[in-house]
Amino acid sequence: MAALDAGADDAVGWTDNLPEVLARIASLLRRSRIAAGQLGAGDLRIDLIDRRVERAGRLIRLPLREFDLLANLARVPDRPVSRDELLRAVWRLNFDPGTNRVEVHMSRLRAKVDRGFDWPMLHTVKGRGYTLRSRPG
Repeated sequence: MAALDAGADDAVGWTDNLPEVLARIASLLRRSRIAAGQLGAGDLRIDLIDRRVERAGRLIRLPLREFDLLANLARVPDRPVSRDELLRAVWRLNFDPGTNRVEVHMSRLRAKVDRGFDWPMLHTVKGRGYTLRSRPG
């Protein structure tokens, strides 16, 4: 009990029950993976490790840039992310190349993430950038 009182997630006393110890270790590893490698907003789930996206339980296949774009928006749901921030994070560009690459990829992303669902998550915030909304409205 002292270990749990000190902040441990779990504690196992001396035991000969190896399957129980292994099950507890597997459970802790699953919890740490979820905390470290997943993002979510509303009914959207993003697995950063497996590069997998689901919305309302439905798998959404995304190319690399669209996945990175969505992940960057999901890191700060409900907050606008500027076009310049997205160019730096997704394309590693510290300048505006004078193209509409962000807009084109956002359009493609909307077609996959929003179409066919109850409410749109991806929004343009005029003069500020783009946002991923975690709830309708």
